[in-house]
Amino acid sequence: MKKVFLSVVGFSLICRFSAHAQTKVDTSRNKKPFSLYQPVIADPQPTEYNPRALRVDEINLVSSYYGQNGNHSAITGGIGTEKVTDISNGLDLKLVWVGDNSNKNTISLGLGYDHHTSASSAFVTTTGLGKQGGTRIYPSFDWTVENPKTGNTFGLGAYYSGEYNYKSLGGDLHFSRKTADKSGEFSFKAQVYMDHVTMIYPSEFVQAITPVASGSTYITTASGNVVLSNGGSASTPSLATKPRGTYTASFGYSQIINSRFQVMLLADVVAQNGYLSLPFHRVYFSNQKDTIEKLPSSRFKLPLGFRANYFLDDNIILRSYYRYYTDNWGSHSNTANLEITYKVSPFFSISPFYRYYTQSAAKYFAPYEAHSSTDEYYTSNYEYAKFNSQFFGAGFRLAPPKGVFGWQNLHELELRYGHYTQTTNLVSDVISLSLGFK
Repeated sequence: MKKVFLSVVGFSLICRFSAHAQTKVDTSRNKKPFSLYQPVIADPQPTEYNPRALRVDEINLVSSYYGQNGNHSAITGGIGTEKVTDISNGLDLKLVWVGDNSNKNTISLGLGYDHHTSASSAFVTTTGLGKQGGTRIYPSFDWTVENPKTGNTFGLGAYYSGEYNYKSLGGDLHFSRKTADKSGEFSFKAQVYMDHVTMIYPSEFVQAITPVASGSTYITTASGNVVLSNGGSASTPSLATKPRGTYTASFGYSQIINSRFQVMLLADVVAQNGYLSLPFHRVYFSNQKDTIEKLPSSRFKLPLGFRANYFLDDNIILRSYYRYYTDNWGSHSNTANLEITYKVSPFFSISPFYRYYTQSAAKYFAPYEAHSSTDEYYTSNYEYAKFNSQFFGAGFRLAPPKGVFGWQNLHELELRYGHYTQTTNLVSDVISLSLGFK
């Protein structure tokens, strides 16, 4: 197993993490590799609020290092190195105030920054020159208002993510409603992401950069001409982009069964349309000719989940999660996760976890030189392959009443490590440090 190194970008930055790399383990582009699976417990509701001015309620810092290796890179057609390293940092700032109507208002501001290096990125190019890495910046905003009498909430969110080959702008509307006795809660979130994929082609497909009479330029590739913007140059071309839309409706219902047992049902309905391929993902046909990945322009996903948390005694909490996933590309998956939190003392806990995942192959996937040139759609990205995976590790949480290391404002410190293995020979390690300030 490779060495992993922790990087923390200063307490003054107060960042929060969301790991990103060329191939994320069992996650989508905007998802974190860890989920802390907090118990589903109704918050105690105060009987009365007095109007208060805006105040900083919480600040959180997480810094993480992610390392990955494998030999099925989609950039080189399902063969070649998948070596990736990623250092991620982000900021979460929570502001709270109570208005004249006694409603509690919360604004959450986030700012994340990732830097990754990828060995296979050398085969992605705009001018025939290899690229060794990249950065991603992803700010976010969320406003939520809560009625103190009913516990019901309503909110809006906005997101942006940008890197050299991908730009994403999103928004959401969310609300929750508690039952009369406040032991149950229904939640709903509608999300929209509008993305633009930069049409960067494999380096050997860039045959020539040819000026045209209008003053614009274009790259002649194996799949056609990619027009550059007016005044573009061979050294810094402005490549065309293609749109992609993702629309998600998320439903949840949580219920306190008794003082020790809580459950939650989860369901997402996801629709995607637009350019769902990536132009720098190669495919090699059985006749040894190569081209770029081609996938349908629409996709429907349906994940269904169940979460249960059980307080075995005052010192042990069992957190379990199961998810079934299916889509119209022919892929199905099952995820089972168990995390056990053991309180060594009132202020220190250890949380080992284990996750098992199994997936069937999408109907458009085939490995290197296995596709026929007559296929309508094709990809050799092992994200769509059949495989099983395991993810395991542990978290350590420290939350003394007088503050971590005697610093009253630093109320929480958590260190987590996880190791991932996949039957396709992909392996990865991630370590993160979380700091919570009040």
